[in-house]
Amino acid sequence: MDYIAVNELKRPRVVRERLAAAEEMILTSNGRPMAVIMYVDEEDDPEDVLKAAREARSQIALRRIRERARRTGADALSSPEIEGVIAAARRDRKRPS
Repeated sequence: MDYIAVNELKRPRVVRERLAAAEEMILTSNGRPMAVIMYVDEEDDPEDVLKAAREARSQIALRRIRERARRTGADALSSPEIEGVIAAARRDRKRPS
């Protein structure tokens, strides 16, 4: 993966050339990743590219949730146990602080 710093965006021609070559880059600020930049070909619909990225992001989030459930044992809860956890959370939310 190719990285590009925010301050390099001041040179659009260089950014265009690097992006065309790499097709995707990680934008960094102070050395920390903050965004993904993807090349969009003339034949690509930008909305389709964004939709695919959003779908990939949701799959990553779902995988993390499932992993956390396995680690904590939440994946083995029965339906009545799940309902109990939900009811307790709702009760806690209604209590004044």
